[in-house]
Amino acid sequence: MSEHHTGGCFCGVVQVEVEGKPEAMGYCHCESCRHWSAGPVNAFTLWKPEAVRITRGEDALESFEKTPASRRRWCRHCGGHVLTEHPGMGLVDVYAALLPDLDFTPQLHVHYQESVLRIPDGLPKMKDVPAELGGSGETLEE
Repeated sequence: MSEHHTGGCFCGVVQVEVEGKPEAMGYCHCESCRHWSAGPVNAFTLWKPEAVRITRGEDALESFEKTPASRRRWCRHCGGHVLTEHPGMGLVDVYAALLPDLDFTPQLHVHYQESVLRIPDGLPKMKDVPAELGGSGETLEE
């Protein structure tokens, strides 16, 4: 039986469901994620697009693309962030905080060269992203 996890925006108008297991979980330290989340780090869960489904409120979703690498989506009613589509990577980030019953088990930090909050947790610290996702694959010291 496949795993299902559900969550929604801040007001609940937009509901999202993910199925299966995420491709990766971790923390992003890039400036764009920091500004978007209004925090020093963004906890992500990455899924194949076919594993993510908007089950309610799709007409309430707005989007913004600062770069072609990321299409950020939020609820126009409450402003709650829902997900970011990463077309170049073929993945969708459903923010970890939106999936309360998912056992969030971070595997790595990405864009650590941009970090403003160092987290010495023993996880790999990627300069940008893994090579298989188009990055350098280079790791940095904790």
